[in-house]
Amino acid sequence: MNNDADDLTAAVRHALETTRATAACPFHWDVIIRVGDDAAESHAFERVRKMIRSDGTTWASEAIRAEIGRQLGEAADGQCPRCEK
Repeated sequence: MNNDADDLTAAVRHALETTRATAACPFHWDVIIRVGDDAAESHAFERVRKMIRSDGTTWASEAIRAEIGRQLGEAADGQCPRCEK
């Protein structure tokens, strides 16, 4: 994970995926699905908040919240819209 620690977008994506807050559709790899688990989303936030970047600093909580909100906002809610068709 250290490779992603300096890239907030990648760090948040990794944290959301590994805490199972989001998942990729198994049939449409480019569709990210929001699972809707508040605990998993909170856990993802804490994971990113505790990451140490290569310069020894951590990400600001506001920046993490904004990026998590952006990624969750772009994710499909609950199921893949392309599979529903």
